[in-house]
Amino acid sequence: MSGEQRSKPWGLRWRSSVWYVTFGVMTDVLVYSIVIPVLPFQLERLGYQGVSGRVGWLLFGFSAGLVLSTVPIAMFSERYNMRTWPLILGQVILIGSQIMLMLAPTYWLMVLARIIQGISSSIIWIVGLALLCDTASESIVGRQLGVAMTGLSLGSLIGPLAGGLLYHRFGFHGPGILAVILAAVDLVGRLLIIERKDALKYGVDPAAEPEPDDSEQTAQQENPVPETRAEDDKSATGERAMQLPDRPQLSLIAVVRKLATSKRALTVMFGSAIYGRVQTSVSPIIHADLDRSVAYASQEPALPLHLQAVWNFDSSRVGLIYLGGVIPTLISSPLSGWITDWYGSEWTLSISFLLILPWFGLLTINGPLALFIAMFCLENFFLAATVPPLTTELAAVSRMHEGIGYAHVYGAFNLSFGIGSARTSSTLAYIYDHVRQGWAAICYVSIGVLAMCSLLSMCFVGDKPLYSRLLIRRQSRS
Repeated sequence: MSGEQRSKPWGLRWRSSVWYVTFGVMTDVLVYSIVIPVLPFQLERLGYQGVSGRVGWLLFGFSAGLVLSTVPIAMFSERYNMRTWPLILGQVILIGSQIMLMLAPTYWLMVLARIIQGISSSIIWIVGLALLCDTASESIVGRQLGVAMTGLSLGSLIGPLAGGLLYHRFGFHGPGILAVILAAVDLVGRLLIIERKDALKYGVDPAAEPEPDDSEQTAQQENPVPETRAEDDKSATGERAMQLPDRPQLSLIAVVRKLATSKRALTVMFGSAIYGRVQTSVSPIIHADLDRSVAYASQEPALPLHLQAVWNFDSSRVGLIYLGGVIPTLISSPLSGWITDWYGSEWTLSISFLLILPWFGLLTINGPLALFIAMFCLENFFLAATVPPLTTELAAVSRMHEGIGYAHVYGAFNLSFGIGSARTSSTLAYIYDHVRQGWAAICYVSIGVLAMCSLLSMCFVGDKPLYSRLLIRRQSRS
């Protein structure tokens, strides 16, 4: 039975569209971040001492669950070519872990809930990004990933504010119930998704390239395609629309071997780990009670301590600085994705890493507060701009290696990011406490690793890396 003869599901086009798939990424980050500001107060209410260190282990539990579950999730999703059901399972686990955390009477149960939440986050990110790349056409995958990555910024912006306000009004159950409601709404959305492989059965390809604009149509009219060739192309397109090509199934060792021998893939994974490390260093976790000024964090990250030491900031003012740094990322992430589609990830990634460097250097200056805020916002702007080209480049790596699927490469991204961010806060606190001018030391270390990322991106990222283009141009001139 052909696609035209089948009875099409209700809402087929919008349920399989890339914009519908892109919409839901924010929920996971929001659910993760909404309870962070109130974890110390819940631990105090339960009678625990050493709250700062215990919060650090709760955050580490999330990273541990994420890292340990990444490989089996990526392999399962690609082996069975499944996206929707793993996403549904991930949302169910997310809801269950949130309820467990909300009702946990003891610390060990809270740690277990955070580990489970890390597992659910791993499912949602790996399979969700793979589904997005399945659905988006190659020409717009960068901008779609850029829009999806604004979920990081929105979740970080909305989560702490909503969590603090709800805790003040309703206690620990307040932010927990909101997180469960948001995850349940997203679960309904996941149930409605139609994957591309299923949409193709009805003659609808959500990953089809968009219609050419007027200039392209004019060019086609001036250089018409022979009629027989056009008919052949339409026939071939129709056949491809009915089924996806069979992909070879690789073992875990084969997948690791292919990715490990790809300089392009290794560069992106290194950049992802550095992004996770640097993002942790500039994204403090602020916990502010409305009745008293208290600043807790995972082993006290350096930025709140620096602001307190130089400008005598309390937790509420530090939170405002942090929120000011998040807002520019709402613009830079989709803008970076759009530029990546037009000019290639090699340009966007290399330049973004390079443009972060001066702002980190200027952050070491103990000058006017307005200067520090401006530098902090610019640094966050360009840091967020690295994520769309990183994830777009991983999609390109998947397409160039037979047997490597989107879930494989985004599993590698998830693993690299998790390793980069795990326990980074503790390391930063140690440097800040034990090194003279610790804040400057942290900034200089970040400059070094980011400069390395920019250099590697110029040498290995893209179909035609910038360094290779430069060599070819020099050879042609000589």
